[in-house]
Amino acid sequence: MIDKIKFKGIVFKNFQIKDFKEIIKKKGLFLFPSGPGLSTIEKEMPYLRALKNSDYNFFDSGYFVLLLKYFKQINVSKFSGYLFFKLFLKYIKGNNNKKLFLIDPSIKLSLSNKKLFNKIGVIKKNINNYIAPQYNSKTISDRKLLNIIKKIKPEYILLNIGGGTQEILGLYLKNNIHFKCTIICSGAAISYFTGDQAPMNVFFDKIYLGWLIRIIFNPRVFLPRYLKTIKLIHIVLNNNIKVFKYKLNRELFNFW
Repeated sequence: MIDKIKFKGIVFKNFQIKDFKEIIKKKGLFLFPSGPGLSTIEKEMPYLRALKNSDYNFFDSGYFVLLLKYFKQINVSKFSGYLFFKLFLKYIKGNNNKKLFLIDPSIKLSLSNKKLFNKIGVIKKNINNYIAPQYNSKTISDRKLLNIIKKIKPEYILLNIGGGTQEILGLYLKNNIHFKCTIICSGAAISYFTGDQAPMNVFFDKIYLGWLIRIIFNPRVFLPRYLKTIKLIHIVLNNNIKVFKYKLNRELFNFW
């Protein structure tokens, strides 16, 4: 069974659903690179640097998973931001004493997000939020945000802002926060559960049709975004991918 792969210097961990109870105990930066995001890695260096320096990159993109399977004969499991967040909500419901810090794109979405966590039993004093300014994604710096986080010391920081920016902000936080916490860049995944995003369920996510639901819900925004992912075919075909497999004793070996 494949443990992880290394692609363009980015390590992707082949997590399974059964691993979630262990995953959620880990600290560091969790990223869920999308197909549109991965299609930019040859020109968007700050984004690529964030992925390379993440502690855990998940196979969020079903498109990327299929390209690996059919062009490289590499079989890995999709673990989307949607699925992760669904499991995270269940976990937090049973561990509602955890401090959460939400970084949101707007006041409207922030209110929806806080309401969601209130609904599953997280008390108000454990839900902190910050409305993100319009960052320059090339060089992100936010001392105000850092000072608030350092004062609160949350167990979980949830970045609910746009892909391409949230990853770079996540790396900035990782490099500047000096206490152990989990930074989750799940983007719009939370909005599937608040009703602010296209309706989604486990079935459509499992059969890799989340992208289609988003296009139907908002074609003007998502159709151009997903059409650009054609570039990812070229990137996958023209780069070596290193595969690491589990041995029976859970030690790893690798092959090309």
